[in-house]
Amino acid sequence: MAKRAKQEIADLRAEILDSDYRYYVLNEPIIADVEYDAKLRRLRDLEEQHPELITPDSPTQRVSGAPAEGFEEYFHKRPMLSLDNSYNIDELREWARRCEKLAEGRRFDYITELKIDGLSISLIYEQGLLVRGVTRGDGFRGEVVTSNVRTIRSVPLRINEKAFGTKAAGEIEVRGEVYLPREVFEKINREREEQELPAFANPRNAAAGTMRQLDARIVAERQLNIFCYQLLFDGAPAMATHNQALEAMERAGFKLNPHRQACRTIEEVIDFCDKWDERRDGLNYEIDGVVVKVNQTAVQEELGSTSKSPRWAIAYKYPARQVSTQLLDVMFSVGRTGAVTPIAMLEPVQLAGTTVARASMHNADEMKRLGVMKGDWVFIEKSGEIIPQVIKVITERRTGKETHFEFPTRCPICGTKLVKQGTEVVTRCSNEDCPAKLRGGLLHFAQRRAMRIDGLGDALAAQLTAPPALVRDVSDLYMLGKRREELIALERMGAKSADKLLAQIEDSKRAGLARLLYGLGILHVGERTATILANHFGSMDRLASAEVEDLARVYEIGEVVAKSVADWFREGRNRKLIERLAEAGVTMKLARSSEEVPRVFEGKQFVLTGTLPAMKREDAKTYIELRGGRVTGSVSKKTDYVVAGEEAGTKLTRAQELGVKVIDEAELLALGGGG
Repeated sequence: MAKRAKQEIADLRAEILDSDYRYYVLNEPIIADVEYDAKLRRLRDLEEQHPELITPDSPTQRVSGAPAEGFEEYFHKRPMLSLDNSYNIDELREWARRCEKLAEGRRFDYITELKIDGLSISLIYEQGLLVRGVTRGDGFRGEVVTSNVRTIRSVPLRINEKAFGTKAAGEIEVRGEVYLPREVFEKINREREEQELPAFANPRNAAAGTMRQLDARIVAERQLNIFCYQLLFDGAPAMATHNQALEAMERAGFKLNPHRQACRTIEEVIDFCDKWDERRDGLNYEIDGVVVKVNQTAVQEELGSTSKSPRWAIAYKYPARQVSTQLLDVMFSVGRTGAVTPIAMLEPVQLAGTTVARASMHNADEMKRLGVMKGDWVFIEKSGEIIPQVIKVITERRTGKETHFEFPTRCPICGTKLVKQGTEVVTRCSNEDCPAKLRGGLLHFAQRRAMRIDGLGDALAAQLTAPPALVRDVSDLYMLGKRREELIALERMGAKSADKLLAQIEDSKRAGLARLLYGLGILHVGERTATILANHFGSMDRLASAEVEDLARVYEIGEVVAKSVADWFREGRNRKLIERLAEAGVTMKLARSSEEVPRVFEGKQFVLTGTLPAMKREDAKTYIELRGGRVTGSVSKKTDYVVAGEEAGTKLTRAQELGVKVIDEAELLALGGGG
């Protein structure tokens, strides 16, 4: 029996690791997600039965054990130096001239690589096994974050040293840049904003903050990725040229950025830099420039380094997407979880193609760190689709007329004393009946991505929740028909508007389980998570009775989300809310069973772009997800179909460049079996 289990474990490990490599490195998945999940679950079960057969390179060991208590230090065999920067073409040409002069006539060429906006990591292998993952730190010593590195599925846990040739003796070190894909970053920030947690300013900050988490399970949920860029044997360059080292790493199974180029002259380097400045918005990750390196490692060694940077490499930085403007005032908003957020009111300014008049300062700690004063000039930055951030005060421009701001100690809406819970940086109003919290929850529930009550906007929500409130929780919306006369009496309402609103509220009862779950505002449950939970459990009753372990076993639902969902349903207040919604006739289960809706899109990824003839974007997304597909925000090699409507933009162009199949609405319906 043990011999049979040992063989099955070996086979499962090989299949799962091969699937990981094809999916996360080659972007060429070979099995559906549900099949992969079943194999991983079977492997985990077998290893629990035979713990003596667990090895460090098993796929189950990517996330394991209790949270760490801290990080130990590690001294790099070869310093991980930072790069000098060049900000224009003249500086890049001047660097090339310095290299030529220092090389004293020795011939060399260049390698250009996109400069990924992430954090540098060292991966150390002994006898082919990953034994250590280390941050760059100060360049000379970093922190050991091996457990976190293991969660990155594009990082091999074991490598075949023969892929590097006979020279690969001793310690093999591969250096790379850990990053957060744009679509993952935007998803995390949407969910953080929905829960009124501080949004990450940019993917680099998110990746860096994630890598310093002491709990690897949280790191795994963030879905970090890596591009590798350097190979060392016992701290020394591994190959005669940098290009040969890159090719060797690729053969050994490491993930490298495909957009790199060997250049004979600095003019070819400049052409590469210009080309990617125009194309960078089409990538699924942030870049802030191009790294240019001398290709020949012997010349690299001769050129040497300063105390801070190698002389044989330089970063050509693209212009930052930042602008300066004047801070006119600060307002404090209170959201549906009671979080108080300081919002900078700015002199309107153009940034990344839009006019910006407001920017976030996240919380009291960040406001204090910035040291903002009324009348200050500040730098603001915009990254992704989130609200612009104030990143720095320009103290040199102060005139002495600026005045201080004070963060409130009481809720600006209800006057309740503000509190901080545990180690949270967020300051919250603790009053469960605060009108601002109720109003925020109501707007979240009514939005188009949730229950689609279009007539319920900010002004009406404020009236409905103002004392004496017509609505004290979202279930009261479905009682408004009995209070029609009071509804009509509200400012700017009237009989016609009231009847239209009541009709929309009635229609919302059939919005479906996934939209309802999202609308309830459960911590960590965004649109995607709500859809996964709805499709898996099929009804509110089954979901409400699920244990943490049952939830955590669902594909893409980690332990943090599982605990949050289970905790929400344990609260009596929330149980009663669900009961009242059910009594009002709100749909509490999937409209159709999985047998009625064939999962023909299982394992397929879609991107929607442009305006479709008949379907709204939300309808198309639901149509795809009910059939097992996944809708993402960016086009990559993993994308199976781009569904394009009128006025399709850069996503269509990107699909054509990558050879991704482009279909229209009619073809989508045909592939999905109609409906």
